[in-house]
Amino acid sequence: MASWFRRQRPRVEAPTLTPRDTAAAALKVDLGELAPAPDVFLGHCAALHLVFIEQLTTAMTNAPRVADKDALARVSGVVLTRYLALSTEIERMQLDRSDVMQPHLEGVEEFERRTRGGEWHEQVASAHVTIGFLTDFWVQLAAGLPGDLRGRVTEALTLGDLQNPVHRVIERAIATNPKLSSRLALWCRRLVGDTMLQARSALVMHDDPLRDEEQIEPVFTELISEHTRRMDRLGLTA
Repeated sequence: MASWFRRQRPRVEAPTLTPRDTAAAALKVDLGELAPAPDVFLGHCAALHLVFIEQLTTAMTNAPRVADKDALARVSGVVLTRYLALSTEIERMQLDRSDVMQPHLEGVEEFERRTRGGEWHEQVASAHVTIGFLTDFWVQLAAGLPGDLRGRVTEALTLGDLQNPVHRVIERAIATNPKLSSRLALWCRRLVGDTMLQARSALVMHDDPLRDEEQIEPVFTELISEHTRRMDRLGLTA
């Protein structure tokens, strides 16, 4: 089967929900063998959370109502808490935060630029799609971390509630202007390709591309299925 990732700018087909038995099998496949070394993992993941904070701050700044600004500010605080927890793990390894994050900064900033969105509704939708998808991905990738670090990182990446507050912000916006629904559905579909490539960039590939793809494909199928469920909750066609 041809890899999803062999083209620089993949054409993203609208994903469909994975059958229940297939989804269960995918969850049993971990990415541990393709995970980077702990310092690289933490540097990349922490740099990405810095970009998440910038993404949410931009959306908060452009929000038209106080309720939306408040919700996005609180979500940004959750991401900051996760970032600080990851930073603590970097320091626990006696590494310099800047040194381990800097190699990843250009890539994650380019990702943020490509997925930012032109106006506020797109910016909030971008945060919902990219943070949700990549959090799911990094939690699975943490299976490759050693011992206690695995548990601490998994806990850090699941602190607080990000998805429900952002979901409610988008839901209110669509309720106010139902015409947004089709436009945001199209925008969210466009985000998936870049988000998958950003996730793919964190993996350490081996000398057997076919075997690597066999490991990757079911995991990404499940990640897309979870993305589809998030879109379905909003009444958007993923």
